[in-house]
Amino acid sequence: MSKKVTVIGCGRWGSFIANYLTGIGHDVWLYGPADTPDMIQFKEKRHNSFITLRDELYLSTSLSESLERADVTVISVPSQNLRGLLREMLDAGFVGGKLVLCMKGLELPSGKRLSTVVKEELGERAECAVWIGPGHVQEFDAGIPNCMVIDSENEELKALLVEEFSSNLIRFYYGADLIGNEIGAAAKNVIGIAAGMLDGMGLSSLKGALMSRGTREIARLIKALGGNELSAYGLCHLGDYEATVFSRFSHNRSFGELYVKGEKFERLAEGYYTVRALTALAKEHSVDLPICTTVEDILYRGKNPKEGLFGLFERSLKSEF
Repeated sequence: MSKKVTVIGCGRWGSFIANYLTGIGHDVWLYGPADTPDMIQFKEKRHNSFITLRDELYLSTSLSESLERADVTVISVPSQNLRGLLREMLDAGFVGGKLVLCMKGLELPSGKRLSTVVKEELGERAECAVWIGPGHVQEFDAGIPNCMVIDSENEELKALLVEEFSSNLIRFYYGADLIGNEIGAAAKNVIGIAAGMLDGMGLSSLKGALMSRGTREIARLIKALGGNELSAYGLCHLGDYEATVFSRFSHNRSFGELYVKGEKFERLAEGYYTVRALTALAKEHSVDLPICTTVEDILYRGKNPKEGLFGLFERSLKSEF
């Protein structure tokens, strides 16, 4: 059954989601402030460097109108902007409804999962789900299919979204561990940065070891936070490694590669912020995260990348994990 969907955020993912949901039969509005470069470009040309918007897709610059008409609101903004956006939504008259977070990260400095941020700001007004998993806008736009995950504490919302949002292009799986899926999805971006650093130093062959150890350390953190450690081996984390650790479209991998080459990456790499939240959580819960700690030391404390990453592979040989 067709739903009235509002997508908040007209960057590469928000615009793709709006286009995708329009294409599978939903009545979609794409919202962005009138003075932002993305919305200005869409208003003028109906396309950006990734996609051309479908004719049926409506562009809105009114947050209040966009929220009022929606059966489901999808949010795709930088993770550090989420709390501020939720407060804007309340100011714009949001009284309640179904929210879907299509974003991967943790809030700084709190280290909180994004669904927790929604609960704190909106309380019982919102039924919240997360949309995570592998895939790049460029590949989806070329018709290359992939599998993704929808998870929520609300089983009815989860079932509704999986049924209404699935297609031949994106097959959705039912998530069964909101903690593990959110932490795993956020953490894979940090592993992506480390992988990019290895690429930049000509050490791509070490990415196999990085993947093996990275999955295990994130599994430990998920368990310590009360989630199912096996979630780290699903689509939220290990299942997203091909798209994050190897793909030329990966922002986090590209950021890491250019960082060690001394070049600047101009786009958002969520792992840059997420790594600080992960190491804070690890300290709070007494979990050893050697890869995340090393990436943080390189990015924020000036540690030599080659020395730091080589040090990871010189750790004790007594146990692989």
